[in-house]
Amino acid sequence: MTRDCKALAIVTNYGVEQDELLVPLRHLRDDGVRVDIAAVEDDDIRTLVGDKDPGETVRPTHTLGQIDADGTDGYDLLLIPGGTINADTLRLQEEAVRLVRSFTRTGRAVAAICHGPWLLAEAGVADGKRMTSYPSLRTDLTNAGAAWTDEPMVEDDAGGWHLITSRNPGDLGPFTQGIDAALRRAVAAAGRPG
Repeated sequence: MTRDCKALAIVTNYGVEQDELLVPLRHLRDDGVRVDIAAVEDDDIRTLVGDKDPGETVRPTHTLGQIDADGTDGYDLLLIPGGTINADTLRLQEEAVRLVRSFTRTGRAVAAICHGPWLLAEAGVADGKRMTSYPSLRTDLTNAGAAWTDEPMVEDDAGGWHLITSRNPGDLGPFTQGIDAALRRAVAAAGRPG
């Protein structure tokens, strides 16, 4: 990995699945990647375990509105964790939709897990992408033009941007490996030392 990478996680302030945020966050930070967390509001992020039990509380570094949607903040990867409540609320946030569109338009990687891919459908960027998700999103993603498959981790480069998707917290090992590979590719493409 490289210490020259930046990643952005986007969430709501309540309902994000604890491990889908914290496992990738800690993995990336342990590898020296700078990770910012943007939430809807500046208040604490209250995570859940299994969509119902209280999890850890996390401080956001930014609000969604503080992130430059045109990509001048230099992020290499966008992380979209799941949690049913989080994902359903996040897809209604125009700032989150704009960020997804900016990352995909500029060819940067997006990693979405569990219910997180709902935001890709809302942003209109799922069409033509091969992906996975929590099984209940299959119809929504298929209707949005995605080729849905039931695998622990799926990577796709269609449309000029790299997508990493996984189904649930049980897939976090392959998911973080896909994120690592995407960041190595970003470093190589930019000619930065790895």
